Amino acid sequence: METARIAELLEPYLRRADGGGEVLTQVQLQQLSDFLDLLLRWNAKTNLTSVREPEAIVTRHFGESLFLARRVSGEAHTAIDVGSGAGFPGIPLRIYSPHLAVTLTESQNKKATFLNEVIRELTLTHINVFPGRAEELNLRADLVTFRAVEKFEQALLIAAKLLKPTGCLALLLGSRQMDAAHKLLTGFEIDNSPVPESRERVLLFARRNQG
Repeated sequence: METARIAELLEPYLRRADGGGEVLTQVQLQQLSDFLDLLLRWNAKTNLTSVREPEAIVTRHFGESLFLARRVSGEAHTAIDVGSGAGFPGIPLRIYSPHLAVTLTESQNKKATFLNEVIRELTLTHINVFPGRAEELNLRADLVTFRAVEKFEQALLIAAKLLKPTGCLALLLGSRQMDAAHKLLTGFEIDNSPVPESRERVLLFARRNQG
């Protein structure tokens, strides 16, 4: 897909509250285009995502991920993406924030292999794949993310354990998962923002109470 079309599709997700918008560099747009090409090629052989239409992948996967990335930009030096799957939100997060050191956790071998291929093809630095379950990771980060994970409640508790004391959870959820998140994240201050172009997708932020 042409980078100009990718930029057009992503505009709602990068728009600021004042009506202005973030502008991705040509390098970033090319990385997203290359990522999309790889995802489409691999998805034809192995089921990485049920979304098959390229423009839908850009809006639903890239857009959501970059909405998260824009909201947390500059707040963290390290990040862990729990259950990265096809690389969302972790890889777009790293593309948006080159300073960020990102660890992608993925226990399925085919998906972990795909993630390593994306990192190699896009020549991304400060990002690595942990080919195992997130609860086995001996690491803590300033930022912990996830999106579309299996066993939501279990994943939420694991994500909280991977967080540094002053860190932030940034989770892309369905609105119906919000009640469970509030019940499980005791001791956290929680805020949320609706995801653009969606009726039921939410970006949840959670930080531990420091008082």
